[in-house]
Amino acid sequence: MRVRLLDGDGATIEERELDARAEGWWGIDLALADGDRYGFLIDDGEQLRPDPRSRWQPEGVHGPSAAFDPADFAWTDHTWTGRQLAGGLIYELHLGTFTSEGTLDAAIGRLGHLVDLGVTHVELLPVNAFNGVWNWGYDGVLWYAVHEGYGGPRAYQRFVDAAHACGLAVIQDVVYNHLGPSGNYLPEFGPYLRSGDNTGWGDSVDLDERAVREYIVDNALMWLRDLHVDGLRLDAVHALHDEQPVHILRELAERVDALSAQLDRPLSLIAESDLNDPTLILPREAGGYGLTAQWSDDWHHAVHVALTGETAGYYADFAAEDAVAKVSEGGFFHDGTFSSFRGRPHGSPIPRDVPAWRLVTFAQDHDQIGNRAAGDRLSATLSAERLAIAAVLSLTAPGTPMLFMGEEWGASTPWQFFTSHPEPELGSAVSEGRKAEFAKMDWDADAVPDPQDPATFERSHLEWRELAEPAHARLLTLYRGLAALRRERPELTDPDASRTEVSVQESDGSPAHRVYRIDRGGLAVLVNLSNGSAEFGLAADAAVLISTAPVVADAGTLLLPPDSAAVVGPTLRPST
Repeated sequence: MRVRLLDGDGATIEERELDARAEGWWGIDLALADGDRYGFLIDDGEQLRPDPRSRWQPEGVHGPSAAFDPADFAWTDHTWTGRQLAGGLIYELHLGTFTSEGTLDAAIGRLGHLVDLGVTHVELLPVNAFNGVWNWGYDGVLWYAVHEGYGGPRAYQRFVDAAHACGLAVIQDVVYNHLGPSGNYLPEFGPYLRSGDNTGWGDSVDLDERAVREYIVDNALMWLRDLHVDGLRLDAVHALHDEQPVHILRELAERVDALSAQLDRPLSLIAESDLNDPTLILPREAGGYGLTAQWSDDWHHAVHVALTGETAGYYADFAAEDAVAKVSEGGFFHDGTFSSFRGRPHGSPIPRDVPAWRLVTFAQDHDQIGNRAAGDRLSATLSAERLAIAAVLSLTAPGTPMLFMGEEWGASTPWQFFTSHPEPELGSAVSEGRKAEFAKMDWDADAVPDPQDPATFERSHLEWRELAEPAHARLLTLYRGLAALRRERPELTDPDASRTEVSVQESDGSPAHRVYRIDRGGLAVLVNLSNGSAEFGLAADAAVLISTAPVVADAGTLLLPPDSAAVVGPTLRPST
């Protein structure tokens, strides 16, 4: 294999052969200045290919790579000691639609909003290089490079540095289970993929190859070490098909824990998994992988059904009267129970001694919004009163709460599925496939937004001017108050799941017309989703700490109006 060096105009100035190094690796020692272009000629091929470990792709995923030294940046976060995930509040955002500019530098200008909201961790959807102009990020093909449209790797460093200056930890969403369909040249370099073993998004990664495993681990360490990131969200780990004695997730956790000790700051690994398997977060000495946390889709599904009454598809099982109680007390609804959507028993119970914060819980996220036909948020269908209840449930949950960008003010803009594949055939296939998918669910194909239409992307941008409108401002004030209450009251971040008890006090049979009492130690979260007022018993020393509507408290009882929620408990005594 040969490497070709280019000058600024793209002319070849030197060609040299790569040397075989460790098993599965080839390399060459070159003295390159920042920005120097280079690429590979594979065997007798004449088409330049970018470096699979490229840190910088100024001309996109089909162009040459550029030399980039991550150490050549004047970091100012020398006193940053990191943030534990326990007790945290995550904010998930997509850089391309978070601001009108859609860049890392523009996002820096909104970090103050997150601080005022009470966020501790900002989670970025994937930023690695993909083909096209805009994309969710899950079609990345060069895992080590930051998409140039967002500002490239240097802008990424500026963002992380600025976040740390604000006291915010950064979590980066990474995709190790597949690569995108355009600009994926890895198969030309070696057996990175298992041909024919499809994840649903593309061929799975061949984890039997030692070099492939190192390619993944080295990438994770790059974000955490070189770019000062504080954690990684691992996309769809159930699609990592690993038959080796030590699972890649355990190997990854061991290496990241070692780096954490070396850097003397906490580093988090958060898995997205469809398996409801606590092995991911169990300690390694107990046979687990030792990851920091995992998402709980079950919590989302139970709360979504309670708020909306929607019971189609995978929501059907979550109409059960005990759904909210089960996910609040135990984390998973399907813990070995029959899943009607899957047609089989699903999941395993989480041991009671696993801290509750190891589950990331949310009422909205990019998937649960964007994978709907119209990309509609809860704000598209719920009343202001029910949006307020969603806020209470989210920020008083036993897990680590996560918000999706704009949720905190009830953003009116949708967040739809968008792509910008330059290849006409690929773009058409994605558009038609999207319509066909929802046609099977009796959706009008013409009503499904075309992912390739630029208007779909434009519609998905946040409208920050909404913050000045009274209804949006009221909801934002509630979110800020709830986040502050979560920080102030240890009951709301208590890791002991056994101190959470939920009862359904009233139900007319509809999942959207129930009355809940969620006891969190000495606090109680009271939720009335019924059509009438609901009465709750109060302890003698209890006070209303926060409520979404006026309540009446008298003689040991509290009367909560329809579609409202409150948090009650003893007031804190001043420390002496």
